[in-house]
Formats: sequence, C-alpha cells, structure tokens
Amino acid sequence: MNRQDWKPGNMLYPLPAVMVSVAGMEENDPPNIITVAWAGTVCTNPAMVSISVRPSRYSYELLRKHKEFVINLTTKDLVRACDICGVKSGRDVDKFKECKLTPLVLSHCSAPAIEESPVNIGCRVKEVLELGSHHMFLAEVTGVSVDERYMDENGKFELNDAQLVTYSHGEYFLLGEKLGSFGYSVRKKKKST
Repeated sequence: MNRQDWKPGNMLYPLPAVMVSVAGMEENDPPNIITVAWAGTVCTNPAMVSISVRPSRYSYELLRKHKEFVINLTTKDLVRACDICGVKSGRDVDKFKECKLTPLVLSHCSAPAIEESPVNIGCRVKEVLELGSHHMFLAEVTGVSVDERYMDENGKFELNDAQLVTYSHGEYFLLGEKLGSFGYSVRKKKKST
C-alpha cells in the first residue's frame, strides 16, 4: 500500500456542521450566526462543549463580549443557511433575515437560538484558550431545547430522523446509513428457538 506523508494539519473529519448564534454588539443590533465545524463535546458532568473561532471573525467579538451562545444543529433543510452564515459576515448582513431564520428566545441563555433547528444548546463561556489561528471557547451547557416534531409516541427524542448534516474536507454531507449502535459489537446475540 502506498502512503504519502503530509505536513501537520487538521484532517479529523467528518465534523458536525453547526450554526452558532450570539447576541448583537449593542442592544438594538441584530443577533449574529456563524457556521462552525470545530465544535465538540468536552465533558458530561458538568455538560460542556467547545467551539473554535478565528479572532478576525465578527462573531468572535460578540462571543467575547456576551460570553453566551447557542449551538444550533444543522439539517438538510438548513444547509444553505449554514453555508451562507459561514461565508457572509455579520458586519455586513443580518443573517437571520438573509436566511429567513426565526430567532428563538430560550429560558436558559441570553443568546437567541434558531427556531428551525431541531436542537439548540445554550452555552455560557467558562474560558477562552488562545491557541493560535483559532481561539477555543470552553463553555458550560446551560440548557437544551428540542423540536417536539422529533419525539416519538413513547417520549423518545429521535434525533437521527432530523436529517443532520456533517462537514468533511470542504463539503457538506447528509448523515446516512446506520451501521450499528453503541455496544453492538459486544452484545450477546439472542438464541433462536
């Protein structure tokens, strides 16, 4: 098998494509949305997440000022808005209006959520790590809001029915075929009768 060695780089794909919403700079300024692929889970208890943002981004200033944001999961229906929010600056355009998205007030976070998203994760910044090209915002989850359309008759949230989108090497992908569930490789098989 032939292999090539490359210089160090981030090739950890696929990643969730999420839209991070944050309040505007001043009270009457529109809120902003930034597309982030560098988002991840940090801790279960307390529930913590991280996002990494370039300091040159408009949302960076807003995140530093307000110290609260919402991670909004992206679906197939939201992928165009997700891309727009990643290529246009909030300095120049109101992204909620541009993308025809609805700001949603959450009880557990001062930043607006995106109503069209199936999951909104309210976050409060605990620490900012200035790492280089991107700064990592470590945040505690203050609450989660979910779209009831994805609740089944037994009260189970069926997130995988939401047609979530991932980002891989500059492209967006719809999550596809289920290959197993956590622990399936070690579960005992039922004996057939």
